[in-house]
Parts: sequence; C-alpha cells; structure tokens
Amino acid sequence: MAQYQLVIGNKAYSSWSLRPWLAMKYAGLAFDEQRIPLYQDNHDTKIRQYAPSGKVPVLIDGAVTIWDSLAICEYIAERHPGKKLWPADIAARAHGRAISAEMHSGFSSLRRSMTMNVRRVIPGVAITAGAGADIARIDAMWSDCLTRYGGPFLLGAFSVADAMYSPVVTRFKTYAVKLSDAAQGYANRVLALPAMQEWYAAALTETEVLPQFEYQGSSA
Repeated sequence: MAQYQLVIGNKAYSSWSLRPWLAMKYAGLAFDEQRIPLYQDNHDTKIRQYAPSGKVPVLIDGAVTIWDSLAICEYIAERHPGKKLWPADIAARAHGRAISAEMHSGFSSLRRSMTMNVRRVIPGVAITAGAGADIARIDAMWSDCLTRYGGPFLLGAFSVADAMYSPVVTRFKTYAVKLSDAAQGYANRVLALPAMQEWYAAALTETEVLPQFEYQGSSA
C-alpha cells in the first residue's frame, strides 16, 4: 500500500482533482487513487467518509487528512522538499504562491462559461466579457512568468504553480482559445507532460456522461 491516498472526482471534469494529482505524479510520489464520480447518487456522502467538506480532492497521509487542492500541493511540497515543487529563491517562491492563490480564488467568469471537459473540443463558443478579461490576465501572467524565469514552466522548473493552472490549460484546449505565442507554447508543454497524457487517456475510459459538463453551465 502506498503512503498516500488521493480521493478524486471524474478525470473528465474535475479541475480541482487534477491539480494535486498532477503535482504528485510529476514529483514521482506513489499514491493510491480513489475515484468517486461526481453528481451521482450520494457522491457527497461517499466523499464525507474521507473528509468533512464532501468535496474532492482529499489527501490522506496516515492520521493527516487535507481536503483542498492548494493545501494538498503545499503539504506534499513541504513533506518532500527534495522534489523541488517550489523554487529555492524566496522571491520566486512568493511570486509562485501569489499566482497560485489568484488561480485558487479567481477567474470565476472563465470557470462558469468554459467548464473543464478534457473529452471534447468545442471551438467557436462565444467568450463573455468576463471570461475574456480572465483569459487576457492569464495570458499576460504566463507570458510574464516565462520571460522573468526563462521557462519552460512558469517559475522555470515545474512547480505547484503549473499544477494549479493545469486545468486552465485544458480549458483553453477544449474551447480552442486563441493565446499569444508564448502562452500557447507553455500550454503545449503542459499538455505534453506524460502525466497529463495519462490523465487524458483515463478520462476517455470513464463511463459517466454529465450533460451539464458536456456543454455549458457548470463550474467544476
């Protein structure tokens, strides 16, 4: 049995589940994966067997339980400093935490109008003014980070910040969002990660089809 157990939702739709899953996969940490399909009968009750929030993801490490994506990423970064999920430089680390927190609490218009669905490509969806502003901010942020730290990822090497923005990368692919060359290059590198390819492949094997995710109107 692996040291960690990670409880996640649907790989096709659960943006919050992807974040710690990708960070742990990239770091090479072994974990047992428990998938609980969302929006099925009693899914929240099933999740509450692991955490009081009734929401995924949940990380279990012996007597320790964490039920928030960013908190899980911070926890594994602290538990495994040798994996270098944050840069050594204090200023770069603070910057990374700032943009990760911005992702954690912001971009609500993008989330509402462009829901995560890694099983589909839906070009031509009308972009709302709010989503357009979110896209512009993310593009500018990515481009600034790539210039500031030299790439190939946001803080140079792969970090928690990249895990936090990975679901946005999938949204931009799903809705064929036009990005700057720098931002698109970054998105392509994230999508090419073996762990991301593994996530996409697993999503295609899921049998749950949720109409609200197959089209519009959910903010998973």
